[in-house]
Amino acid sequence: MVIRNATANDAEHLAFLINLAGEGLPLFLWRRMADPGQDPLRVGSSRAAREEGSFSYHNARVLEIDGAVAGMLLSYPLPDSAAAGKADDCPDVIRPLLELEAKAPGSWYINAIATYEQFRGRGVASALMSACESEALAARAATLSLIVASENTAAHKLYVKLGYRQIAARPLLVFPGGPAGGQWLLMVKNLRRSPSADP
Repeated sequence: MVIRNATANDAEHLAFLINLAGEGLPLFLWRRMADPGQDPLRVGSSRAAREEGSFSYHNARVLEIDGAVAGMLLSYPLPDSAAAGKADDCPDVIRPLLELEAKAPGSWYINAIATYEQFRGRGVASALMSACESEALAARAATLSLIVASENTAAHKLYVKLGYRQIAARPLLVFPGGPAGGQWLLMVKNLRRSPSADP
């Protein structure tokens, strides 16, 4: 296993995997952005290849096994004070997620993590989560946060095992191609540093 920073050349992998992580919600949104006849995954790839924005390859790390991309993790720090009104001008399906993000200001936010099906069961997600935690600690973040669908029991179980706890929930609004219902769960993990870790 090798974990490396993503590059613009990984954009197609990032788009495919972030759609898996997002329970199909990214693809739903990219369809709304696409020109007539345009593949919505192309929209996602273009966004992943951007130099700026949260969903940029600059915020992603990929894990390779024998030279093949096996999984990815997209993360970045949330603002210290989330703007409560930022959820007003967005599709209804996004509003619950933004409301949950606003409950974890200043945390290091794991926006998406996903593994290609053929590489599952080989510790890809755990390795990426561990690397992300090290990155957050290096950035002196006090908390990690993420949002997971309540129906994604495998991911939820992993996060609990890694020390995350649920602090809030919002309804998962039904959208074409997505889960039939459930909730979005905000989970956090406190990063306790030993006294010797501080200068």
